[in-house]
Amino acid sequence: MLALPTRIEGQQFKLKYLEDELKPLGYSIGGNWDYDHGYFDYKIDQQDQYIFLRLPFKAVDGDLDQRGVSVELGQPFLLAHEYQSGIDNDDTPGSGVLVSSVNQFQAPTNKDAEVPSKYMSVAQNLISELELTLLH
Repeated sequence: MLALPTRIEGQQFKLKYLEDELKPLGYSIGGNWDYDHGYFDYKIDQQDQYIFLRLPFKAVDGDLDQRGVSVELGQPFLLAHEYQSGIDNDDTPGSGVLVSSVNQFQAPTNKDAEVPSKYMSVAQNLISELELTLLH
């Protein structure tokens, strides 16, 4: 994980506004959200590993599932997830054929892999785009 400095850190916006502005740019609300915090994710690459620019946010005046909630942006970071290639051979209970046919997604072999430096320029361009979009 690589933290990235930006002028949007600490800025507050309505969550709906952020969704309206960021989704057309390719961001989605990541699956790791709770009632008081969440993430916008931008998938940069998925060749050998998944590389994301992750923009954290936290609720400042209610829960995220409430209409009109405001959020504060945290410091964005680059995140790399490495996945095992091939079939998931995990021998844990419930990993049989029936579960495999329902749950097709494998757990990452490394949730916090090292981010290759070649993605830094892409990340800086994405940060600049975020600043231009949100701080106009």
